[in-house]
Amino acid sequence: MDLIDSFGASRYDIHDLELFRDAVTPAVKRALAPCKVVRLAKGEQLQDSVRAHLYIVLSGALGVAAETAMGEATIERIAPGGSVGEQSVLDDAANLDTMTALEDTELLVIDADLLWQLIDEHNGIARNLLRLLSFGIRKANAMLRRRQKLGEFYRQLSLNDGLTGLYNRAWLADMLPKLVMRARKDTTPLSLVMIDLDHFKRFNDTHGHILGDHALVTAAGVIKDALRPSDFAVRYGGEEMMAILPNTGAQAAMLVAERLCSRLRDATVFTDMRLPLPHVTGSFGLATLSPEQDELALIAAADAALYRAKQAGRNRICS
Repeated sequence: MDLIDSFGASRYDIHDLELFRDAVTPAVKRALAPCKVVRLAKGEQLQDSVRAHLYIVLSGALGVAAETAMGEATIERIAPGGSVGEQSVLDDAANLDTMTALEDTELLVIDADLLWQLIDEHNGIARNLLRLLSFGIRKANAMLRRRQKLGEFYRQLSLNDGLTGLYNRAWLADMLPKLVMRARKDTTPLSLVMIDLDHFKRFNDTHGHILGDHALVTAAGVIKDALRPSDFAVRYGGEEMMAILPNTGAQAAMLVAERLCSRLRDATVFTDMRLPLPHVTGSFGLATLSPEQDELALIAAADAALYRAKQAGRNRICS
C-alpha cells in the first residue's frame, strides 16, 4: 500500500462519495483535506491491524471477503464512492475483514477520531452513515436468508440416499423415534415393512453393478410410488429398504405390503426381455408397534419377519 497524496491535493471530488452526499461544507472539505490517499496494486491486500479506519474507494474496486455457512468464501465488490470499515470505527476495533484490490485501486483513509468529529458536527454525515449501515444490515440479512436456505437444502440432501432418492439411515435414526413417540402420544398404530430384494447378489453377478444399481433405482421408485402420501420410504442399506406406515394397524399394513409385493413383482427392470432376470422380487417382513416396543425393537421384529419370508421361499410377506 503506497501513500500517493492527500485528499485535498488529489483529483477526486468529495461530492462523489456516498458518505458525504448532500453534506459537503467548507468545514468538511477542510477536515478531509489532510487525509491520506493510498494506492493498492491489483491483488494487494489492505492491512488494518493497528486500529480502526474508514476506507472510501476513490477508483478501482475493493473486494471484501466473507465466509458462508458452508465454509465457502464470497467476495463483496466495493465500487468507487463506497466505503469499508464503518462497523469497525463504531466498535473502535481493528477491521479483521480480508480486503483485496480487485484492480488497481485508490482509497481515501479516514481516521476513526476524525470520523467521529465529523459525525458530531454534521448531521448530514451522521444520516448518511446510518443509511449506509442500514444498507449493510439489509444486505447481511439477505445473505443470511440465502445461507439458511442453502443450509436447509444441504441438510435435506444429507438425509436422502444418493442413488435411490429414498430417505437414508440418518433420516431414520432421527425420525423413527419421533414417529414412535407420536404414535404413543396419539394412541395410534404404527407399522413398518422391511423389504429385501431377492437374490440380489445373483442379479449383480448376472448383469453387473451398474445395471444392479438401475434395478435398485427401479425398485425404489416402485416402492415410493406405491405408498401413500403419509408413508415414508427408506433405503436401509444395500438392497434392503423399508416402508414406515404411520397411523396404520396390522391389517391395513398387510394390504400395503401386498400392494408393494405385487407391484415389485410386476415391474420390469429392463425393457430388453432377452436379458435374463428382467424382473426382481422382494421378501417382506411386517411388524406393528406394540406397547412394550421402542423403535429398535420394532425394526428387529420386522427384520425377524423378513427372515421368515426368506426362509419360506422369498417373494412373499410374513408378519
